[in-house]
Amino acid sequence: MEKKTASPLRSLGVGLAALATLVIFAYGFEITQIDLQELQSEERQTSLVRVLRALAQPELIEYEQDEQAITSPVYVGCPDDGGVPEAPDTAEASGTYLVINPLCAEPLEAVQVEGFGFFPHSRGPVRFVPGSDPANTVQLGRDVALTDAEGHFVVSIVLPNRPSDEPQFIRATMRRNVGAPRFTQTAKDTWDKIVETVFLALLATTLGTALAIPVSFMAARNLMKGVRSPLASIALSALGWPAGMAAGVLVTGLIGRFSASLATNPLANIAGLVIAPAAVWGLTRWAMPAEETRRPGRGLRYARGAGLLAAVLLGFFTILQLAELTSTISLAIRPALGPFGFLAGFLFQVSDILRISTPVAGALASGGVVGGALGRVGQRLAERGSVTAVKPINVLLSAVAGATILFLAGWAVEWLYEIGRPEYTIWAPLGAGAGLGALLALLTPAKATLPIGLVLYTITRTILNTLRSVEALVMAIVFVIAVGIGPFAGVMALGLHTIVSLAKLYSEQVESILPGPLEAITATGANRLQTIIYAVVPQIVPPYISYTMYRWDINVRMSTIIGFVGGGGIGFLLLQNINLLNYRAASAQMIAIAVVVGAMDYLSSVMREKYV
Repeated sequence: MEKKTASPLRSLGVGLAALATLVIFAYGFEITQIDLQELQSEERQTSLVRVLRALAQPELIEYEQDEQAITSPVYVGCPDDGGVPEAPDTAEASGTYLVINPLCAEPLEAVQVEGFGFFPHSRGPVRFVPGSDPANTVQLGRDVALTDAEGHFVVSIVLPNRPSDEPQFIRATMRRNVGAPRFTQTAKDTWDKIVETVFLALLATTLGTALAIPVSFMAARNLMKGVRSPLASIALSALGWPAGMAAGVLVTGLIGRFSASLATNPLANIAGLVIAPAAVWGLTRWAMPAEETRRPGRGLRYARGAGLLAAVLLGFFTILQLAELTSTISLAIRPALGPFGFLAGFLFQVSDILRISTPVAGALASGGVVGGALGRVGQRLAERGSVTAVKPINVLLSAVAGATILFLAGWAVEWLYEIGRPEYTIWAPLGAGAGLGALLALLTPAKATLPIGLVLYTITRTILNTLRSVEALVMAIVFVIAVGIGPFAGVMALGLHTIVSLAKLYSEQVESILPGPLEAITATGANRLQTIIYAVVPQIVPPYISYTMYRWDINVRMSTIIGFVGGGGIGFLLLQNINLLNYRAASAQMIAIAVVVGAMDYLSSVMREKYV
């Protein structure tokens, strides 16, 4: 075998690569200011040991304490004649006293303090008390003394630079535990905040999961790539959605005002809650009969459509009446519930949720109905019309739709940035949208279908990726401004982050489902909703449960961080104690976080094993 010789160029390249690596890491040390000498300094070592010892003694349990405090005089600066003052008798009746040797010393010199007759095996501070009043509460320095089995200790105290002809004092305070142990106030505060943290994470996960599931279907490429529509259908649907949403907000607002006027009369409120649901049920049964003996005529179909619309409006009225009644009941029963008053508070918040969500639901429902109806009109127009007739209609509708979309986008930019130049933010986008829409219609065959599903998929994915790149900590700062400091801001921040994170995980799981069931259900002529229910959902339930439980675990850990910016939970308490250098209390919060995270991990693993 021929022996290969080393190439000089190859060796040079390896050497240069090694040199470049060395330079990179050396520069990294410089940028990150790595200095092991600082770590080994005596001051840093002393501070580190102090903090580690504090962290190793979490402030969870405390006792009632007996205290012994003995004060003995000392002279800072000896008399000029060289004489040493006589030591006074500081012994108490119990035989507890201090001996200071020498009794006088120059500033910054050390004296030996020896204690007798204190509590055995106790500890406490030995401090210098300035001034001539032994009851002075100002104390300097701090040395910890530990007594032996006979209550004796010896420590050395450095006198401060406070010379005086008058005697000053050294005070030794020894304490011992008595009685049964009890939880400290820190432990109680930690318990309250850790419970708040768990429920904060629970509500955020619930909210995020409920909204992430429908979004995930729009972010799944395999479901959206087959969605295609003619240009006329897309344009009319794009025009119908904003118009329908505006109409929905207007109508639900009118219903809300009418419902609020009835809420002042409890009898009218209760009557509305009885009559309206019955009318909804009757109209729905009539408009959507279980069987049809013959094909209904056009007039009957229109009448049934009007009946369904009336049922939807009455349904919104019922929801708002329920909100008003719930609010009234919660205010009435709160005083009677006593410690269970939070149930009345929950009812009141539910009523607010119903009031706020009803206009949103009405806008989405109305937008979907109007957009879907106009989209079907455009679909029939493209299918039944001739090429020569459809082409100009496509140009007109696309120009109007493009102008509407960019007009709304320009209006949003003007509202957000307050530019004050409508010719640039309103009229220019409107004209550009009309031109682009007309150009798209001219370049597209009259009856061609466009991949509107992939467009929606791309938009949804872009929004999810953009929001997912923003940390929950930043979201918490924004929501703290919106709703104030507290766990509500944390719920909203974690909820939003949960939506975008779970929607991505869910959509990737939808993209990895088996295509066989999807193709089989589609081949039967099922619509989009039926395909999702019967072909997609059965395959994704187990991983969805797993991801949801895992996200709850993540939210528990993240809630400790968003508390640093006022998002509620135990993080706020932890940050407060760290800033106050109260490391024993901070240690209690760290232990609570570790216990909860460990318990959540165990619970999640058990539930995944059982249900997934």
